[in-house]
Amino acid sequence: MDPLAALLHLEVAEKARRGLEHTPQEIAQQPGTWLTTFHRLEAQFEEVREFLTGAGVNGAADRRPTVFLIGAGTSDYIGHSLHLLMRSRWECEVSPVASTSLLPDFADYVLPGRRALWISFSRSGDSPEGVAVLERALSEAPQISHLLVTCNSDGRMKRALEGRANGFAIVLDDATNDRGLAMTSSFTNMVLAGQILAHAWSMEEYAPILRSLVRAGESLLPRAAQLASDLAAQGYSKACFVGTGVLAGTAMECALKLLELTAGRVPAVTQSTLALRHGPMAALDAETLFVGLVSTEEPRRKYEVDLLREVSSKHLARMRIAVAVDGAGLGGEADHVLTPETGDAIPDHYRPVLDVLFGQLLGLFASIHAGLKPDTPSPSGAISRVVQNVGIY
Repeated sequence: MDPLAALLHLEVAEKARRGLEHTPQEIAQQPGTWLTTFHRLEAQFEEVREFLTGAGVNGAADRRPTVFLIGAGTSDYIGHSLHLLMRSRWECEVSPVASTSLLPDFADYVLPGRRALWISFSRSGDSPEGVAVLERALSEAPQISHLLVTCNSDGRMKRALEGRANGFAIVLDDATNDRGLAMTSSFTNMVLAGQILAHAWSMEEYAPILRSLVRAGESLLPRAAQLASDLAAQGYSKACFVGTGVLAGTAMECALKLLELTAGRVPAVTQSTLALRHGPMAALDAETLFVGLVSTEEPRRKYEVDLLREVSSKHLARMRIAVAVDGAGLGGEADHVLTPETGDAIPDHYRPVLDVLFGQLLGLFASIHAGLKPDTPSPSGAISRVVQNVGIY
C-alpha cells in the first residue's frame, strides 16, 4: 500500500487526532473530480458560450476583450497556470492579475470604455479582496463582463453576480470545496474549468486530453506519494521549484503548498527556469530539494535540462527531482525522474493539474513529518482557510 493510500485507510478517530480527515482525501480524489467538473461544465456549455460570445471572446479580432484572470494566493496561481493556453485558444490578450493587486491599484488597471472580461477564481467566493474588487467593478465599470469560477454555491461573489447581464457564475461540485486549509482539489478543478473554457468552441479537441489527464493522474498519485514520503523522512532545509510557461505558475503553487502545510518550517523558492539564475539561485545550497517541472516541448526542455546540470555542477541541491510526462533522457540529469508512465502525450499547457500533485504530496508528508496537522497546519493561526480581517478602503 502506498503512503497516501495508507493515510486514507486510517481509522476515523486516528484521522481526527492527527488532522488527516480532509487533506489526504482531497488530494487523492482529484482525477475522479476532474471528470465530474468536465461533465458539469459540459451540461451548461450552451449558456457558457452565449455569455462568452456576449463578452466578445469570439468576435472580430480588433473587438475582443482584454481578459484578466483574477484570484488571491492559490487562486492567483490558477491564472498563471492558464493564461498562455487561453491566450493561444482565444487569440486575445489574457493576463493573470492578483486581486490583492487590483484592490489597491484599481484605477491603474481599469481603462475607461475599454472592453474587458474578468474571470475570477475563488474556492470560497468569500475572499475579502475578491469580493471588494468585484463589487467595485460592478459599481464603477459596467463595461467589464465577469465570469466567476467557484467551489461554493453560497459565496458572496456568486450572490453579487446574480441577476446581472454582465455576470455569470460557474459553481463546481461541492466535493471540490476543500475543507482542509490548503487548496488542493479546488486548485486543480478550477484550473481544469479554465482549460475547458479555453476550449469553449473546440470541446472535441479537449475531451481526449481530459481522458489522458485522468489516466496520468491515477498513475502518478501512488508513485508521487511514495517519493514524497521518502523525501520527507530524509529531511531537507529548503526547496526550490521551477518551471517554464504555465508550469512556472504551477511551480508557484507547489512552493506555496510546502510553505502552508509546514507552517513555513520548510522555506520554498520558486522562479521560472531561466529566471532562477538572475539572483534567486543564491538561496540554494547543498541541503536544498530541487524540483524541476520538465517540459516535453523544445526548446523549453533544453533550458530545463541545462539548469538541472548547473545545479548539480555547483552542488546546489541535496536531491534533484524531475517531474515530467516523458522521462526519456532525464535519468542522468536528476536523482529521481517522476512520470505517470501511461504513455499519454500531454502538451505542457494542460499539465498544471498533473504536475502540482507532487507539490501537494510533498507538502502533506512534510507536514506529517514536522508533527503538524495537515488539515490545520498553522499552530499560531497565522493563516486560515479563508483570509479574514482585511480592511477594505
